[in-house]
Amino acid sequence: MAAEDEAAGAEIVEIDGEPVTEDAPAEPEEAVIALPEDPDEAIRLLIDAVGMAQEAADRYLDDLRRLAAEYENYRKRVARDREDLVQRSTQRVVEALLPVLDSFDQAFAHEAQSPGEEQLLSGVRGTFHQLMDVLGREGLEAVPGLGEPFDPNVHEAVMGGGDGQLIVAQELRRGYIHNGRLLRAALVAVESTDPEESDPPA
Repeated sequence: MAAEDEAAGAEIVEIDGEPVTEDAPAEPEEAVIALPEDPDEAIRLLIDAVGMAQEAADRYLDDLRRLAAEYENYRKRVARDREDLVQRSTQRVVEALLPVLDSFDQAFAHEAQSPGEEQLLSGVRGTFHQLMDVLGREGLEAVPGLGEPFDPNVHEAVMGGGDGQLIVAQELRRGYIHNGRLLRAALVAVESTDPEESDPPA
């Protein structure tokens, strides 16, 4: 009878055609607290057990909160790194197009000598504005130039000068900003706006 009970708790499988008996997995044991007969002692023991369980639960909760905070920081870092990568990639493409934009500016400096040339320049201007619209959506903007106050942060003066307030008198090469970062300073000629500089001596 004992052999039958033992066989009932085992599983028979075949390996290479030979029967092999595997023991059935043991049932998990339930946590049991042995309570003393004294009611006061039993209550004290239960209170201690509840307190220990609460402390363990608090530790688990702290661990979960820490893991959640670490995951949130990781998620933000990955998103920030991805955004930086996209911006750097876009910036490289935009920088590669700056000579093309310079070519457009040189074409616009040419005065049309015939209706055919005027029509050609009109088409070039349309293409330029379309390209600038696309690049503008990617964060590209031109540095303010002619007539603007001279700003050494975005302007590079190569001609002119004077005392007092300086303004941009001529833009020799357009400058560009990409997503708030200076890609290239504008090459400019400057002049003074000081009235004493412009008035002839008496």
